[in-house]
Amino acid sequence: MQANAMTAYNNMQKDNLSGRELEASVLTRAGLMLKQVQENWNAPDRDQKLGDAIKFNQKVWSFFQAELTDPENPLPKNIREDILNISIFIDKRLFEVLASPEREKLSIIIDINFNIASGLRTKPE
Repeated sequence: MQANAMTAYNNMQKDNLSGRELEASVLTRAGLMLKQVQENWNAPDRDQKLGDAIKFNQKVWSFFQAELTDPENPLPKNIREDILNISIFIDKRLFEVLASPEREKLSIIIDINFNIASGLRTKPE
C-alpha cells in the first residue's frame, strides 16, 4: 500500500513540475543517492546501493546529453557545450568509481548535481 501511495505521489509531482523543476528534482535525487552511499560507505549493502546510484546518475546524464545534442534545443550553443563537457567529466568519474570505488571520488559528482539543480531552481531573469 505504501509503495502505491509513493508511486502516486511521484506521478503527481512529475505532472505538476515545470521542465526546469523536474530536472532539478532529478539531479537532486541523483546527488542524494550518491551522498547516501558516501555517508554509509561501510554499510554491508554499499556495493548494491553504489551500483544503483551510479546507474541512476548515468541515466540522468545520458538524458541531458541526448537533449543537449538535439538541434532543436533552445539553449545557446556555448551553454550546451559547457554542460556536455561536464557530462563527459561525470561519465568518466562514474566509470572510475565503478573500476575502483573510493568514497572521495563521489564528492565532485554530488557537488555538480546539487549545484546545477540549485541553478535550475533559480528563476531566470
